[in-house]
Amino acid sequence: MELLGGVTVVLLVCIACLLSFAAWKGRSGKGKMPPGPAPLPILGSLLQVKPSNLAKTLHKLSEEYGPVFTVHMGTEPVVVLHGHDVVKEALVDRADEFASRGHMPIGDRANNGLGIIFSNNEPWLHVRRFSLTALRNFGMGKRSIEERIQEESDYLMEEINKTKGTPFDPTFMLSCSVSNVICSIVFGKRYDYKDKKFLALMNNMNNIFEMMNSRWGQEKDRPNSSFHMKNLITSTFDLFIAGTETTSTTVRYGLLLLLKYPKIQEKIQEEIDKVVGRSRKPCVADRTQMPYTDAVVHEIQRFISLIPLALPHTVTKDTSFRDYVIPKGTTIYPVLSSVLHDNKEFPNPHEFNPEHFLHKNGTFKKSDFFMPFSAGKRICPGEGLARMEIFLLIATILQNFTLKSVVKPQELNINPTLSGTGNVPPAYQLCAVPR
Repeated sequence: MELLGGVTVVLLVCIACLLSFAAWKGRSGKGKMPPGPAPLPILGSLLQVKPSNLAKTLHKLSEEYGPVFTVHMGTEPVVVLHGHDVVKEALVDRADEFASRGHMPIGDRANNGLGIIFSNNEPWLHVRRFSLTALRNFGMGKRSIEERIQEESDYLMEEINKTKGTPFDPTFMLSCSVSNVICSIVFGKRYDYKDKKFLALMNNMNNIFEMMNSRWGQEKDRPNSSFHMKNLITSTFDLFIAGTETTSTTVRYGLLLLLKYPKIQEKIQEEIDKVVGRSRKPCVADRTQMPYTDAVVHEIQRFISLIPLALPHTVTKDTSFRDYVIPKGTTIYPVLSSVLHDNKEFPNPHEFNPEHFLHKNGTFKKSDFFMPFSAGKRICPGEGLARMEIFLLIATILQNFTLKSVVKPQELNINPTLSGTGNVPPAYQLCAVPR
C-alpha cells in the first residue's frame, strides 16, 4: 500500500508538471508572453532564480532568453527587462504605459498602497507632486539645502575627530548625519547624535507621526483626497527611508572603496586642495571644477549598483512590447544593474575605475547608462538631494581626513553582503587621520 501511495504521489507531481509546462508553453512566444524557463508548480522559477543574488541569476537567464523574458515568482509571472535599450524603452520612451508600481508584498503590508513609493494612479500623482513641491519650498535645489548639508557635515567632522585616529565603524555616524538632513528639511531642526528622540527615529521610522506638524493634515475632511493624515505620514516615512538608508549606505560603501584604492583617495585630495583648499567648505559649485572627484562619486554609484533591480513596475492594460504582449497587471522588473554594468559602455564593468566617467583629457564624461536612481516617471524624487549629499560628504571627509584601512587594502572585501533587492557593503572599520 505504501509503495502504491508513493507511486500515486509521483504520478500526481508529474501530471502537475506536465500541465504547468503545457500552460506555460501556450502562453509564451511571439505575440504572447516573453520566453523564459518552464515554471514548476507552486515553486515557479525558484531553481533558476536565486533570491540571494537576483541580479546575477537574471543576467544568466538573459544570455539564454534575450533582453525581455519571463520568470515565475511562485505562481506569479514576472517580465524581466535586461539591458539599457529595453529598460530605457519601457521606463523613458513609454513611461506612461510602464509607470505604475508593481505588486510588492512588503509595500502592501507596510504602506497599504499609500505614500510615494508604493502608491499608484491619481493618489500617486497627487502625493508625488505635493512632495516635490514641498521639497522645493524647503529648499531642494537651492542654496539653503546645501547649507543644511554643510552644517551637518560640521557635526559629522566633530564626531569623526572624537575617534582620534583609532579604528571605528562609520555606519552609525553616516546614518545620523544623512537622517539629520531630512530632519532639518521636514521638521526644521537637527538632532544631537545621542538625542533619545533621534535615536528612536533612527531605530523606528514609524515614530515620525509624533513629530508631524498638524497643518500637514488640514485637508483631512475631504474623504476622497490623497491628502489625509495617514497618507502624508506614510509619504514622509518614504522620504526618510529613501533619503537616509540609500544615501548613507552609498557613502559608507564609497569610503570602503577608497580604503581599497588609496591612490584614488590621494588623487581626490589633490583635487580638493587645488580647487577648494583648506580654508572653506566644499560646495556644489565646486563639482564642475572637480571632474575627478565627480567621476569617483559616479563610479561609486555605478559600481555598487545599490538597488540592482528597480522597484517593480506593472502595466495597467495588455501591452505590446517588442515581439510580445504583456498582459494587464503583470509585474515588470527593470534590472538597473544590467545598465550600470553594461560592458560596452563601461569596459570591465565589475572593476572600480573612475576612468569610466572621464574623457582622455581628464574632463568629466556623462553617460546615459547612469541610472542608479531608476528612470522615467518613477525616478527617485530625492535624486537631486542625494547627489548633493554624496558629493559634499565625501569631499568634506577627504578634505579633513585621510582614511586608513585596519588591514592591508588588498585584503579588504568589497563584495556586497546582500545581493537580492539591495547591495549592502560588508561591515568594516577605518581610521580617520586628520590632515
